[in-house]
Amino acid sequence: MCICWGRGWANHLTECSRWHTRRVIILAATPIGNHDDASPRVASAFMQADVIAAEDTRKLHDLLRRINVTTQARIVSYHEHNESERTPDLIEAAQRGEQVVVVTDAGTPGVSDPGYRLVKAAHESGVGLTHLPGPSAVVAALVLSGLPTDRFCFEGFLPRKTGARRAVLEQLEQEQRTMVFYEAPHRAGATVAAMIEVFGPTRPAALCRELTKTHEEVLSATLADIAERITRGVKGEVVLVVGGAPQDKTDLPQAVHMVRQRMEAGHTMKDAVAQVAQETGLRRRAVYEAVLHTN
Repeated sequence: MCICWGRGWANHLTECSRWHTRRVIILAATPIGNHDDASPRVASAFMQADVIAAEDTRKLHDLLRRINVTTQARIVSYHEHNESERTPDLIEAAQRGEQVVVVTDAGTPGVSDPGYRLVKAAHESGVGLTHLPGPSAVVAALVLSGLPTDRFCFEGFLPRKTGARRAVLEQLEQEQRTMVFYEAPHRAGATVAAMIEVFGPTRPAALCRELTKTHEEVLSATLADIAERITRGVKGEVVLVVGGAPQDKTDLPQAVHMVRQRMEAGHTMKDAVAQVAQETGLRRRAVYEAVLHTN
């Protein structure tokens, strides 16, 4: 970012121009679905770049064609499998005075996509950085979800393995901020089912798919309702937005009483504690220990 305090607008542009042509790496946000969302600044950066590092070079060429941009830049691949080895090359290019533009398939580099290592290396080597803002699936899904936006957290992709995924969700069980997750369409059903097990079926949520595209859709309901709606699968890119845990409204003595009622009705202690924790918003471990201490 260029900050030119106390200068006229013309001088500001001159200073910015000098900055952008001197040892700088540009993190450029690209459209998440609709190519018309590509900004003029991104198009200009493509035309002026010496090097463009793209997560998928084929998708970059397609974007350039769609926005009618021609570039003489050297285009290289930059993805999770070669990020470590290619980062030094990009740093060296910037140090030589070349303008390096970094893009991912969609959205902003570094947000669940390659970019973090390069930013870290740039700070360590004294190479300048700037960001060309643009579309964001995180923000788009959040504002369309109908869930609170004043406080939220981005959790990216959950682990693919069942046990690891559940462990992460259990860590988030009492998170009171709205949570935003990315997910592959073929895993959306399993992820929502796992969320129901940990967060409970009545937790408010929204499944957002194909954002900014022709078939954009937002399902805003409870996790149970969403699970029922997507039994036949999901198509397109998916963002899941989940409401935060409700604030504790039941104290532990009441929770212990509720657990004992369920145990008397035939439920195991483990199941009774899990049910009461989901209903009250209390931590399962806290309820479990309270029950043990009252034996």
